[in-house]
Amino acid sequence: QVQLVESGGGLVQPGGSLRLSCAVTGVILSTSHMGWFRQAPGKEREFVAGISWRGSSTYYADSVKGRFTISRDNAKSTVYVQMNSLKPEDTAVYYCAARRTRVVESPTSWDYWGQGTQVTVSS
Repeated sequence: QVQLVESGGGLVQPGGSLRLSCAVTGVILSTSHMGWFRQAPGKEREFVAGISWRGSSTYYADSVKGRFTISRDNAKSTVYVQMNSLKPEDTAVYYCAARRTRVVESPTSWDYWGQGTQVTVSS
């Protein structure tokens, strides 16, 4: 059974940082492309960042480029996203996802999803 479990969300002030983790079981992480998405209230789920199965390629939405960094540790079956210089507009539920083929931005094309972790950026 495939499980993706996100953690690390919380309340942070504007300009602060958080690191989200996604623990993966039931699928061979080393052969899966991974992604982070987010969904704010009343908005559609959107792509945030993606990483190829070997970690050699990373992809970012323009809105987070230069502030967020995605990484993976296949030995620990965990994927991370380091979020710096957070803004109120980054407030959303953040989801990790796994896909067997290449990273794509469309959320409908991903195979497995976690339950999400809330990130709130507010003073």
